[in-house]
Amino acid sequence: MLTDIGAFGAGYHLTKWKDPVLVSSADGVGTKLKVAFLTGRHDTVGEDLVNHCVNDIAVQGAEPLFFLDYFATGKLDAAVAAQVISGVARACRRNGCALIGGETAEMPGFYGEGEYDLAGFIVGVVERSELLTGHDLRPGDSLIALPSTGLHTNGYSLARKLLFEIAGYSPRSFVPELGCTVAQELLKVHRSYLIPIRSLAANRLLKAAAHITGGGITDNTPRMLPSGLAAEIDTSSWKVPAIFNLLRRLGNIPDEDWRRTFNLGVGLIMAVGAEAVAPARRLLDRLGEEHWQIGRVVRRPRRVRARVIYV
Repeated sequence: MLTDIGAFGAGYHLTKWKDPVLVSSADGVGTKLKVAFLTGRHDTVGEDLVNHCVNDIAVQGAEPLFFLDYFATGKLDAAVAAQVISGVARACRRNGCALIGGETAEMPGFYGEGEYDLAGFIVGVVERSELLTGHDLRPGDSLIALPSTGLHTNGYSLARKLLFEIAGYSPRSFVPELGCTVAQELLKVHRSYLIPIRSLAANRLLKAAAHITGGGITDNTPRMLPSGLAAEIDTSSWKVPAIFNLLRRLGNIPDEDWRRTFNLGVGLIMAVGAEAVAPARRLLDRLGEEHWQIGRVVRRPRRVRARVIYV
């Protein structure tokens, strides 16, 4: 960093790269914040925000450089803001990312009492030759998945309606099939996948990766696939966590909508060459990462619109 707190703009000195490509992303926490308002717990949403942004650039091979946050509320509660920003700072430290600035906006009458919004912006860097674009994906390449830690930051509008309105749970309700309270389940932190992505990429084992966020496996997996290719997903290759089955039952949700709304326990899908499957899985084992071989890259059948084929 080149500037101190209070400057109009934050400076960051970019060094050591030969042919750098900057990769950026902006995102928010969404209606998961409503759960924080209900419970009075604000120390996790900042981590959700940073980790989500880190994952979005990591799947393109980028190393995070710096992060800026935006916190807006009707009337500033210093204790609440401190909890939120402490979560942002904690996640930045864990991801090796500098928290170089942001904005705290107080807008009376714009937000409900006790409510706020939270968003962030991240910039990372990768050598042009190491960008993960998926351009070299071929039919027969393998798809390896890493588990999510709950809903992450997507599907909360529907989840809140089903759990609080349809089922009549409160945040403190203990649900035996979940093994925890509703609040504990819904506030599980959206994890970072930076270390496994960077580790596989550094060992030339990774061709492409997809962060499974809004749109689920159905809409996010195609984002790493070149034209003419599809992903064949074996739905029996992993166990869907209880929260997703509970939500499907409460809402009588059709499979197609269920797969497009929630991550179903899969937070990241990585594409590796057939010859790289064994070393990639050994490396993930050494990192202590649970993982599953959930499918393969296939040639997209003619007259088939779907880019993800469930088997």
